Order: sequence, then C-alpha cells, then structure tokens
Amino acid sequence: MPVSPPPLDNLWLPYTQMATAPAPLTAVATHGVRIRLADGRELIDGIASWWTACHGYNPPHIRAAVSRQLETMPHVMFAGLVHEPALRLATRLAALLPGDLERVFFTESGSVAVEVALKMARQYWINRGQPQRRRVVHFRHSYHGDTFATMALCDPEDGMHALFAGSLNAEPMAELPEDEARRAAFADLLDDCCHEIAGVIVEPLVQGAGGMKMHTAATLAFIARACAERGILLIADEIMTGFGRTGRMFACEEAGVLPDIVCLSKALTGGTLALAATVARRHVFEVFLGEDARRALMHGPTYMANPLACTAANASLDLFESEPRLAQVAAIETQLHEQLAPCRALAGVAEVRVKGAIGAVELAGAVDLDALRQRFVELGVWVRPFGKVVYLMPPFIITPDELTTLTTAVVRVLEERAARRL
Repeated sequence: MPVSPPPLDNLWLPYTQMATAPAPLTAVATHGVRIRLADGRELIDGIASWWTACHGYNPPHIRAAVSRQLETMPHVMFAGLVHEPALRLATRLAALLPGDLERVFFTESGSVAVEVALKMARQYWINRGQPQRRRVVHFRHSYHGDTFATMALCDPEDGMHALFAGSLNAEPMAELPEDEARRAAFADLLDDCCHEIAGVIVEPLVQGAGGMKMHTAATLAFIARACAERGILLIADEIMTGFGRTGRMFACEEAGVLPDIVCLSKALTGGTLALAATVARRHVFEVFLGEDARRALMHGPTYMANPLACTAANASLDLFESEPRLAQVAAIETQLHEQLAPCRALAGVAEVRVKGAIGAVELAGAVDLDALRQRFVELGVWVRPFGKVVYLMPPFIITPDELTTLTTAVVRVLEERAARRL
C-alpha cells in the first residue's frame, strides 16, 4: 500500500539546489538490488547506494550478525577500551592488504579517513624533524572528500568544490603520468618540491567522483615507483575502488603497488553502517612511538570503531570469503563491455569506459541531469548521472537479466538524448 511521505520542510539535501531541483523520491524498503518507493514502484539500483552495497541490500548474514551485536553492545568508546569486533576486523584487514599495511585506525566516513591519512603523513615528517614537509600532491580530476583538507585535494577547476578555492590550502596538482611527457613533468614536480612534500595521494585505477576517469596499472606503478625513489609517502584512496570493485580485492594489487597508507570506506560494511579505516605500514606507525606524548596521533572520532559497524564489516568480509564476489565482478565487466558498446555510436557520447564492475559513458555537450535522472526512474532503474557521466556500479549480486535492464535503460536514454528528446 502506498505510503504518504512526510514533508521536506526540515531537510537540507546534499549536492542539491533545493530551490529548483525535483522533489526526491521516498524509499521505504530495500532488498537484493531493488529499492522500493513509497508509491509502490521498485527500482533496480545501478549505483549500489553511492557504491556501498556490494552484496546487495539486506544480506541475511550481515543482518543477523548486526542483530546479535545489537543485543550485547551497540557502542562503547574506543579510548582506554577496545572490543572484539574491532580487534578481529583490524586483524583481517591487515591480512587482506598487501605487505605490512598492518596498523588500522577506524573512523566513520571516507572524508575523515583521508583527513587521518593526511594527518599521518604530515606528522610522520614532523616526528622525523622535517616539519616543512606538509604539502600533498594530488591529480587532476581527483576527489578525496568534502571536508576542508580533503577539498584542497580535489580538482580546483572542474571539481565540485571550486567554490571554496580561496579558502583551501594550495596543494600541488599533477596530471596523471600516462605518457612520457607527463611522467617527466610528474618527476620534475617531485624533484622540485621534494623538500616540502609529505605525500602523494591517488585514487588507484579509477578516479570516482571526478568523472570515473580510468588509468592503467602501469601508470599507478610509475607513481608508486617515483614516490619510493624519493622517499615520499604514497597514500592510496581506495574508498571507492576497494573491496572488489575494479576486479581485485584492492585496486593497488593489479599494479603490484604497496602504498604507505590506504584509505577504506564505502563497501567496507557492505553498505550497512558507516565505517572507514586508514591503514598504515609498519614504518609509518613506528615513527609515532616514543616517550614524548606529542609524537602520538592526536585524533579520535567519537564513534570510531563502532561495534555494530565493525561487526557488519566482519560479516561483509565473510561473504567475500564464502561467495564468488570477484568472479561476479568479472562477469559484470564482460557484460558491461558488450552491452554499453552501442553507446559509442551515439551522437553526444564522447567515450565509453569499463573497469571491473564500473561502466561509464561520458557525454559531450550540455547535459540536463534532472531530465536524465527522471527518465531513468520512469524506466524502473536508479541511475544518477553527475557532471557529464552516466555510470553504472551495481551490486555484485546483480543477475545478468537485471544488469541487462540497466544497460538497456542507459542505451535507450542516450538514444533519446541523441535524438534531442532529452
């Protein structure tokens, strides 16, 4: 039976001009890869709720684990106290990540996980007697979060945070070193500024909110090698790419790269509860040890290592162990390659890109995002284009038929746009 949603009088919505934007839809239930709306319609989710619901919605194993934890200890402060769900999760993450990435600092969101990584990188050099090394190099089209420190690491011109340019730290930006000229320019930047650079941050293989831009494992390997040769810390922002999305458990694995610090969130709990982690290598952690209390990392979110969220993350890792998630990603990749290919022939399409369970169609010309989004809903799918990109990042459990529904909708809507009906 349709449910009448309450009014929006007291909400402030994200990334939304509320004076002109269409009213949001009201979700009342989720299951598998589907979102049920208050008016009774169901939508196939093509973006896994901002890339989090890798196992689909309401997976029984995660739900049962969280329910059990809720009965014993929903939350306890993580200062002077620890608990089994966090201890077990940290151990498992350290075992999954490459090399000696073994010290896990828990937070509640991806932006804060990056903030912690920046604080780690800068204090690493402070503790080593080089406080001038505080700048962090990022790349064009990058996106690393919505807080002030992370906004400074987003593309200053094309990024969503250009409005705040005058209020942000001026951090050096490089082009991704995808050819010899750009490799030389990147190396020159590191050489010229090495004495003041704390680290380099990169979204490995796929730049997410900056436009689903994709680069090769060779490019990532070059970045890592250039940092290692100069003793510069490498921070891998795997918030979007981590946990299977690009075809490996972590995108860095494809390039054989061992970052000094890794940021994780989004699919960490399978889209169940808010949780993030910043994981550092042994040599980074050891610089924070000593008799002086000021050498310690001074950060501590109130809800860090929340037991419910850690339990959900442990249950999510169980599913990666017991279910063929990476094989499912490989099958999704094959299907996306095949079924998004017709978009390449459409007027107004600049490029089609696929990596793992990510399919992106970049558009040319003006884009009416509201019209596209509304049309997708009319076709029974939840697809949210942004900028000039229509993309799919479905849950890994999606069936071939459900994925075909999504890709067919993308092709149809872009055909309509090419015919100037959208």
